[in-house]
Amino acid sequence: MEIAVPNNVKLKCISWNKDQGFIACGGEDGLLKVLRLETQTDDSKLRGLAAPSNLSMNQNLEGHSGAVQVVTWNEQYQKLTTSDQNGLIIVWMLYKGSWYEEMINNRNKSVVRSMSWNADGQKICIVYEDGAVIVGSVDGNRIWGKDLKGIQLCHVTWSADSKILLFGMANGEIHIYDNQGNFIMKMKLNCLVNVTGAISIAGIHWYHGTEGYVEPDCPCLAICFDNGRCQIMRHENDQNPILIDTGMYVVGIQWNHIGSVLAVAGSQKVVTQDKDVNIVQFYTPFGEHLGTLKVPGKQMCSLSWEGGGLKIALAVDSFIYFANIRPDYKWGYCSNTVVYAYTRPDRPEYCVVFWDTKNNEKFVKYVKSLISITTCGDFCILATKADENHPQEENEMETFGATFVLVLCNSIGTPLDPKYIDLVPLFVAMTKTHVIAASKEAFYTWQYRVAKKLTALEINQITRSRKEGRERIYHVDDVPSGSVDGVFDYSKAIQGTRDPICAITASDKTLIVGRESGIIQRYSFPNVALIQKYSLDCRACQLSLNCNSSRLAIIDIAGVLTFFDLDTRVTDSTGQQVVGELLKLERKDVWDMKWAKDNPDLFAMMEKTRMYVFRNLDPEEPIQTSGYICNFEDLEIKSVLLDEILKNPEHPSKDYIMNFEIRSLRDSRALIEKVGIEDASQFIEDNPHPRLWRLLAEAALQKLDLYTAQQAFVRCKDYQGIKFVKRLGNLQSESMKQAEVIAYFGRFEEAERMYLDMDRRDLAIGLRLKLGDWFRVLQLLKTGSGDADDSLLEQAHNAIGDYFADRQKWLNAVQYYVKGRNQERLAECYYMLEDYEGLENLANSLPENHKLLPEIARMFVRVGMCEQAVSAFLKCNQPKSAVDTCVHLNQWNKAVELAKSHSMKEIGSLLARYASHLLEKNKTLDAIELYRKASYFFDAAKLMYKIADEEAKKRTKPLRVKKLYVLSALLIEQYHEQMKNAQRGKVKGKSSEATSALAGLLEEEVLSTSSRFTDNAWRGAEAYHFFILAQRQLYEGYVDTALKTALHLRDYEDIIPSVEIYSLLALCACASRAFGTCSKAFIKLESLETLTVEQKQQYEDLALEIFTKHTPKDNRKSELNSLLEGGEGKLPTCIATGSPIIEYQFWVCKVCKHYVLAQEISNYNFCPLCHSSVE
Repeated sequence: MEIAVPNNVKLKCISWNKDQGFIACGGEDGLLKVLRLETQTDDSKLRGLAAPSNLSMNQNLEGHSGAVQVVTWNEQYQKLTTSDQNGLIIVWMLYKGSWYEEMINNRNKSVVRSMSWNADGQKICIVYEDGAVIVGSVDGNRIWGKDLKGIQLCHVTWSADSKILLFGMANGEIHIYDNQGNFIMKMKLNCLVNVTGAISIAGIHWYHGTEGYVEPDCPCLAICFDNGRCQIMRHENDQNPILIDTGMYVVGIQWNHIGSVLAVAGSQKVVTQDKDVNIVQFYTPFGEHLGTLKVPGKQMCSLSWEGGGLKIALAVDSFIYFANIRPDYKWGYCSNTVVYAYTRPDRPEYCVVFWDTKNNEKFVKYVKSLISITTCGDFCILATKADENHPQEENEMETFGATFVLVLCNSIGTPLDPKYIDLVPLFVAMTKTHVIAASKEAFYTWQYRVAKKLTALEINQITRSRKEGRERIYHVDDVPSGSVDGVFDYSKAIQGTRDPICAITASDKTLIVGRESGIIQRYSFPNVALIQKYSLDCRACQLSLNCNSSRLAIIDIAGVLTFFDLDTRVTDSTGQQVVGELLKLERKDVWDMKWAKDNPDLFAMMEKTRMYVFRNLDPEEPIQTSGYICNFEDLEIKSVLLDEILKNPEHPSKDYIMNFEIRSLRDSRALIEKVGIEDASQFIEDNPHPRLWRLLAEAALQKLDLYTAQQAFVRCKDYQGIKFVKRLGNLQSESMKQAEVIAYFGRFEEAERMYLDMDRRDLAIGLRLKLGDWFRVLQLLKTGSGDADDSLLEQAHNAIGDYFADRQKWLNAVQYYVKGRNQERLAECYYMLEDYEGLENLANSLPENHKLLPEIARMFVRVGMCEQAVSAFLKCNQPKSAVDTCVHLNQWNKAVELAKSHSMKEIGSLLARYASHLLEKNKTLDAIELYRKASYFFDAAKLMYKIADEEAKKRTKPLRVKKLYVLSALLIEQYHEQMKNAQRGKVKGKSSEATSALAGLLEEEVLSTSSRFTDNAWRGAEAYHFFILAQRQLYEGYVDTALKTALHLRDYEDIIPSVEIYSLLALCACASRAFGTCSKAFIKLESLETLTVEQKQQYEDLALEIFTKHTPKDNRKSELNSLLEGGEGKLPTCIATGSPIIEYQFWVCKVCKHYVLAQEISNYNFCPLCHSSVE
């Protein structure tokens, strides 16, 4: 497309606003125009580059008199800055759709050579030829100015962070300054090594990273000289820049909007002609050449990219030419999924989107340093650079030091298998079973898919012994023979070659490698053997094999598509027979092509903004589109408008997927609709294709022409279709056939209505059953009645229950499962709902030994509900499991009870084992609890008594010790009770209760001889009870009663240390002035063997002190006598006061059998010794 400037005014400069799409161009005689291209289309298929463009703005801006030499946009603030040869600068602003002068400035001294806005549009730097530099703000204020003496300036650019300015000099030097105008250093220009003669700078462009970088630390500062030498740097001090010799005379350079392509514009000498040809060369940031664009006209002066990077504007003579750019996107298509990658400014990685076009779902994956995306079948290969920080398995020699990774993914982006390789995967091809990756010198093959999903035929092609390995590497100059070629050796990949690889492609039986000289090497596959070398006169850029590997399509770097027959034998000019023939067909400006998957003669190709479909090298009429072809099969082409998707890559729309039917399919459809089945079948007979036969079969079915339908189904090998037609033939009624056909075409509502109209509810139900639409089945069942419906109803209820259960809607599921009597799923639902009552009721309602009971029991076990679990286990006759459950949930009493009632022997040993385990871990109290729960009171009491003794020895709080003794004694009482009850059970009905109790005691006597502590289990408790009581009475001032209580302690020397007892007794006696008793206590103390000599001495001294003042005689002798003498006729003691009980009325505790004076008990609610309640 071109736009001519009126009056043949020569253009000088052009600039395309990246945000709003305005194009400013300046030329001689003060020419300044602002244009805007817009695509207007109502046709949804004509999108992107295929849509027609027209000028929505074409404004002449008046104000300059001399030639306009510099135009630059400030996109953030929508301003245009221009200057002419007289040094006049004008800032233009947009107001109500037109451009007006906003500011004007003229130094009247020199001419402006370059102007540059910084990344955020806040500052502009203007450089004049005479060395003057001005930095101003967006609102027109001057920030600073500087005169660089004796220097001619011609270029300026800002760094991305606005901290650095680069000034280009007329003599070709570049100086680095900071943003305040202070000189830092001269830039080292590696690309000018060995260059002689005068040179000038053709362009400096620093990409600011606004759309993210192609990869982290990517070269982004491009500097180019008029002699074609160019360097691309990572930053202004890069010591190792990318160097390019473009081999042309350069007038300007510019990065595209994402910094992935550098356009270099200029002219090149042509040897055959004496004039220069205008060309634009395209390079990656790493200096790889992407392509060349030839431009008509005499003198090109400037270029500018469109904001989306899909067009480039070129100012040539008095014309603006627009060229469409077809970016080499990283993308692929596998099983209804479009995979595409893009960069984001906020992330260093590539964002790879797996967009399922069928369900409109997308899965996003972030990939560092992505090189390419290749797809085949259901899989996708992402080729990436290996992460330097990635710890690789050093034991696997082949991956050690590997620098690249091939990641095998499925169609939702799940990585299945990463392969580390040491070869740059510049070219990657993929078949159903293998991945082939090639660098410039060598290629590597990897069998990624084992023959699990493959047919027997395919398996035979790839059968190999396992040890032979699934990976191979071959050098491009080798001549492999197809046998096992040596070892898997990366050293092959390092050897150089004079004729590098430039493209590869593969099918299941052929591998094609194209080399830069035009040689094409054909290998057999998967056992790689070089079969043939062909020589062509073009350098391939893209190779593609048709579905039977007989023909090769070649797109070269100039976009010319040619075809090569691999197997045709022809006689060449010398009369020799050669294999392979270049076909006559040749198309220019081709950027994409795809062979049909099911026909070796069909292919589709993209030429400029048109898609052509070829059959036997004859084109059909073109279709206007700019989509990339995803897939071509069944006479349909699926293409994707990647340009549109990548404008908003996060929200791809289904509108961007195009389906085109090719002519034979359209014609057949038209024939069937308009002319009839007979003629259509004749046409299809002449142009056979399974898709066309299917089309005919479906049309014949709709017209109930069963004969034609059957023939057609046979021709497209549709066995189901043939069976369906046979079934239709057996039906009598026409309407029935009609309904079946309608159902076959998926119009189920209509079919159901027809069945119901025929009063065939059973068929309607059958249809819905096939579809699995149980809700409708239920509805239909409820509308009628019948015996056969009950089982169906139950099935429907259960199926709907399943539907809700699958969606975790347990409450709804329960309602349907109840109706469907599906106890198993009900149990599951109750469990999920935590409705244990419902679960218990369900268990109770089930008959004995039902197969579901153990499962329900286990559910109860999982939530710790012992009782319910036990009853469920018992119901299904599994007492062993019931006991295990009790043990598992620590319900030992229940376990023992069950074990006894089901006469299981092993519970005792189990209990003992567990108890000893607890004792080993020093968890004595847990062991006591265990025995107590299991009703092993005697063992529990023994352990408790032991603890009490230990505590007493530790001299801890007496109250705690008393409590421990009480607990031990209580356990013994429970043990007594247990023995009596057991004996009662044995002699029931034989004799009186007394005899049975006696028998129980006798049995107990026999059992307990081992430990005498059962008889006087309460001794320990009594001892500490009186010990505490005496002290309390003493402190409360009841000295006499305290003495009486203390006297009782003499019986308990085996429990409380004698020192304690007699010290307390001496104290009480002294306090109540019973010095006789006191003296006896001192005698006892002095004779104790446990005391040291010093302690005894202290006691003697104390006794001397007391008894020198008081005679050792008791005053109230008579009262104490009875206590002191003791003996056989000993009176019972009141445990509340410690006094002997003389009256006949007293209270006896039911639990510990101790006495309290009748008048005392009214003060107590609980027994003073064992703390059981007083009744």
